Amino acid sequence: MQATISSVALSVLVFLALATPSSSYLRRLAASGGRRLYGAAATTTSPTTLPPIDVKKIGTAFPLNEWSSLGFEFRQTASFVQCEYKNGAWGEVQLKSGSDPYVKIHIGATSLHYGQACFEGLKAFAQKDGKVKLFRPMENAARIARSCERVCMPPIPAQKFLEACKCVVRENAAFIPPYGTGGALYIRPVLFGSGPRIGLQPADEYLFVVLAIPVADYYKGGLKPVQAVVIDDFDRAAPRGVGSAKVAGNYAADLLPNMAAKKQGYPIGLYLDAKSNSFVEEFSTSNFLAIDKKGAYVTPKSDAILASVTNKSLMELAADEGMTVEVRPVPISEVVRGDFDEIAACGTAVVVTPVNKILYKDQLVTIGKGDANVGPKIKKLYDRVRSIQNGETVDKFSWMIDV
Repeated sequence: MQATISSVALSVLVFLALATPSSSYLRRLAASGGRRLYGAAATTTSPTTLPPIDVKKIGTAFPLNEWSSLGFEFRQTASFVQCEYKNGAWGEVQLKSGSDPYVKIHIGATSLHYGQACFEGLKAFAQKDGKVKLFRPMENAARIARSCERVCMPPIPAQKFLEACKCVVRENAAFIPPYGTGGALYIRPVLFGSGPRIGLQPADEYLFVVLAIPVADYYKGGLKPVQAVVIDDFDRAAPRGVGSAKVAGNYAADLLPNMAAKKQGYPIGLYLDAKSNSFVEEFSTSNFLAIDKKGAYVTPKSDAILASVTNKSLMELAADEGMTVEVRPVPISEVVRGDFDEIAACGTAVVVTPVNKILYKDQLVTIGKGDANVGPKIKKLYDRVRSIQNGETVDKFSWMIDV
């Protein structure tokens, strides 16, 4: 279905295009008369009606030389999708115009008053053969369902989750970074209570929204180790709290210590367990992984840790490489006495962030050689993940899903 914008909207678009020289995408859209500008407003979709992705549009939102400078931040794209839960059931997935990136919400919504909200993060990649694929979306579908259950929200059905992600990717084809640029289309599904409740209880209405944002390769010029600081004066999550769920409040609690760590020159912070303050849990927004002296892949075991799709993938690749994989409690004392040759944070945004030094109390602990080089085992695992995501090697695990 083709959609056109009004003459007034087109005039505004032309003005914005002329007033913002760097906005090459807006200029091209203004010249085209606004056809398919932001997809069809408020249209519904289903798995059988989703049109195939237009491969000719991939990467046309920006000139080729601009993709590598996008960074990792919000950017307005063509459209987003949403789905409402009312009267005990989820409705159809609706396509919404990216030119109006707002949702109307009741002032009594439980997400505003009681933090009844969760989200996910995943990526779509333009591959070497020209196809566009999602990386392990069903893992994210399963995780958001667990998060929903923890805060009493109706889980979005897995197939509807997948449908929404595919739809937002297809409708934003122009914003998918081309193969070879190192970037990806970052997808952020969000589910929150939209119905009003003043007494503490679950809402009766919910909204599921999926937005897509083009992001560049997190590391310009390749992987580079960073220094981390152990945050021992704040706790990330209580032992029997919501640390294992990807709920919004977990990240709000990290804002203050995270900003303080950055101000001191440490890009990432490492949290210990809240009960004894002696076991490693995870970094601010990423899981902890390490390679010990015997070459084993080690990652902490705790009910307060959010299970990472990236960490799971790296563990499976490590096992495929013949490495021993250990999921166990990791005392901070093992880090301090130098039991690990390599340490990294891992997550969707970066895959891995190598760490070469960690400040614990007044002691700066050197990891491995402590230089600017990435450890060989972590580098190999990183390269394998990226080659699968980019379609440069056989996807023996069937992780990549066509859109």
